[in-house]
Amino acid sequence: MSDVDQRGTSSDQRRTSSSGARDRLGANYRRLWVASTTSNLGDGMDSAALPLLAEALTRDPMLFAGVAIAGRLPWLLFSLYAGVIADRVDRRRLMYGCNAARFALMAAFGAAVVFDVATIWLLYAVSIGLGTFEVLFDNAASALMPAVVRSDQLEKANGRLFAGEIVTNQFVGPALGAWLFGIAAALPILLDAGTFAISAALIFAMTGTYSRDHRRSRKLSAAAEALEPDAGDLAPTEPSAAVPAATPTVPGRRGAVAEIGEGLAWLRRHRLLWTFALLTAAMNGATMMGYAILGLFAVGEESVLQLGQASFGLLFVAGATGSLLGSFGAERIAGVLGRGVALRISLVAIGVVPLAIGLTGDVAVYLVAQALYGFAAVMWNVITISLRQRLVPDELLGRVNSVFRFLGWGAMPVGALVGGATAAAFGLRAPWLTAAGVMTVAVLLALPVLTPAAVAAADDEARSDER
Repeated sequence: MSDVDQRGTSSDQRRTSSSGARDRLGANYRRLWVASTTSNLGDGMDSAALPLLAEALTRDPMLFAGVAIAGRLPWLLFSLYAGVIADRVDRRRLMYGCNAARFALMAAFGAAVVFDVATIWLLYAVSIGLGTFEVLFDNAASALMPAVVRSDQLEKANGRLFAGEIVTNQFVGPALGAWLFGIAAALPILLDAGTFAISAALIFAMTGTYSRDHRRSRKLSAAAEALEPDAGDLAPTEPSAAVPAATPTVPGRRGAVAEIGEGLAWLRRHRLLWTFALLTAAMNGATMMGYAILGLFAVGEESVLQLGQASFGLLFVAGATGSLLGSFGAERIAGVLGRGVALRISLVAIGVVPLAIGLTGDVAVYLVAQALYGFAAVMWNVITISLRQRLVPDELLGRVNSVFRFLGWGAMPVGALVGGATAAAFGLRAPWLTAAGVMTVAVLLALPVLTPAAVAAADDEARSDER
């Protein structure tokens, strides 16, 4: 697992603004949804196939964890610059270009597996390449969403997108990938290449313009229209401190570092979103401590769960079940309990999961814990991402998202490294217990900031700013 004023450029979206079609998300959203679910099917197959391939190549915990480290390292190295790129270029073109590149990479890797020349080091290189294009793609995709649907549709659009991703990435993909791996190791990899090709074609087919210059011209036109005098207007008020003001970016006048600094400064001034970013870093880092060695933890006679290869993909089903329920239930729960309470529940649940897994080492407990984690994580994502998309000005959205993901996803390779080292030194249960300790500290530090009142105030400010 990412606003406010700038919404869309396509004729599809203009049609959805009519009173008879207020709830329709439009053809562009449908293309984006199918593209996302298709590529996530391939990713789901790889999430089972690549660890099984790594397990066949090595049983060393550090070398095994290196695959997870390599896949997440680009988030630490490139995500800040990916945000600058997403704010400078046509985001749709960037997305289909990335998926075209991932198609070529996975097709080549599948050929290497077919001809039995794949090594653990080649797997590292492929993981780094996939991760790099994922950084560029995901930053652009998160910033693109407010240009595809209206702001009041963001929870609905993000929830449905997550639901599609969950079904393919966690339900169908892993089980299919593990089964196909048992037939031929290259099969899930080559099929993944095909899903990237289909996804690239669907994104290419989206209509509209998503370049920075076009977004800025529409932003200025909307602002000028809003400033036209009206008999019912009140006197202008001072801008609220809850949402930091954005400094306009002038194309070609500043370098990447200055533009990154602008996004960082905006996020740093917004206390609640900054807290979201730090908590996401803690959650993702802690999660990767256990997941980095999951193949060793679950598969083989020396493992804790002692499962076979064919059963490995089924471990993802429990988490997928919880995630799917969370994707549909997040909006309703947030509406009943309030967003702030829902987020606090998510944090506590995510902290309990690794503790239960590490203490018991039982398959049934693992499945229940992962279902709870899936529900809590998706509810957290739906609420926080939608709020971020509303609050951040469009001209800064790519860069603010990139800083957010630099922290949140950049913590993953660090967590994977800690998990591998901890498992090598203290055994396969130790990373899960370490993760529980990290989450306990993070939650205790964040609760004074992440209050229901603070979340409600930020949401009200975002909605009032739209009006």
